[in-house]
Amino acid sequence: MKRNALTFTLGALAAGFLLAGCDKPASTPQAPPPPAAAESTPAVKAVAAATPAPIAPAAVATPTEPKMLNLYCWSEYVPQTVIDAFQAKTGIKVSVENYASNEEMLTKLLAGGGSYDLIQPSEYVIQALIKEKLLEPINHAQIPNLKNIAPEFQNMAFDPGNQYSVPWMAGTVGIVINSELIKDDIKTYNDVFQDKFKGNIVVLDDAREIVSWGLASQGIPINEVSNANLEKIKPTLSKWLPMVKVYDSDSPKTALLNGDVALGIVWNGEGAKLLQENPKFKWVLPVGAHLFVDSLAIPKGAKHPQNAQAFINFILDPEISKLISADFPYLNPNLPARALLSEAEKSNAASFPSAEELKKMEIFEDIGAQATKVDELVTNVKSQ
Repeated sequence: MKRNALTFTLGALAAGFLLAGCDKPASTPQAPPPPAAAESTPAVKAVAAATPAPIAPAAVATPTEPKMLNLYCWSEYVPQTVIDAFQAKTGIKVSVENYASNEEMLTKLLAGGGSYDLIQPSEYVIQALIKEKLLEPINHAQIPNLKNIAPEFQNMAFDPGNQYSVPWMAGTVGIVINSELIKDDIKTYNDVFQDKFKGNIVVLDDAREIVSWGLASQGIPINEVSNANLEKIKPTLSKWLPMVKVYDSDSPKTALLNGDVALGIVWNGEGAKLLQENPKFKWVLPVGAHLFVDSLAIPKGAKHPQNAQAFINFILDPEISKLISADFPYLNPNLPARALLSEAEKSNAASFPSAEELKKMEIFEDIGAQATKVDELVTNVKSQ
């Protein structure tokens, strides 16, 4: 998977969507109830928000809705076994198309290049789409399995009340070390970017992520992406990035498994697979690490909203959610599904940070036009 920074301004998002002909207003039937509370789990207080008054859901399809679902999702994130099981159970034929970044998804979605019923945006992208009224509110009555979502992943700040989105998987970005080659005590981003490790590092090819590491290294909150702060971290990035051998957001574990590099900054799902593969790999969650949440959402004007909500409810079944974790071991927000995991899966440090670590984490927020400045900074530094 790959989670690049959102480079569209909100105005551009709205204009693009209107050009795509998806500007129909949502109707206003009876509002859905909030998700039922799940059993207690360590709360991520820093990213939770109070439940607001619910809003009206989008109009649901009639019983004549065709048994079709167009799913636009991250590459290497939705197991084929899950697609097959959903089709077998419901008779709904699923057409799957993959993207490698939020920008790629948004560009095609807003340009009218596809007709999608379900997308899989990251948290700050959902926030931007909600602001511009580009998502259909979901009907909680059609998704009873919402009760399985852990309390800390309900009512999050980017979508209070889960009115427009349902968590798919969450995670972190951390450091993986080949302990057979690296004996240093690595705890921070600065520890990774040392002269002696030059040409021996893989990192995510993601400008927002890279900038967040620079901000964290100087004690600056990851969403304070002002021009002044970008200028402040430019010397740090100019020192760090020439040391990188491989930029890879789709499969950063590959360079580590092949022995091309000895350490890297990668998605936690990739880190978890490395830890499963060989005990020589060690996982470190650096100071300033943040939490990400990828969710399912229904684009405005979707042709098969009932089928989309049926799919959402299906993947929230604990047995199905367990299958997702088996293939892609990120932080699973589904509490009953976690209980079904093996002890080895549940104890994987990359998959499941401690409650203490989670409490310290921020999430990315929509930064509007500053996203362009973020991309420009990283692109310019990489080209030097």
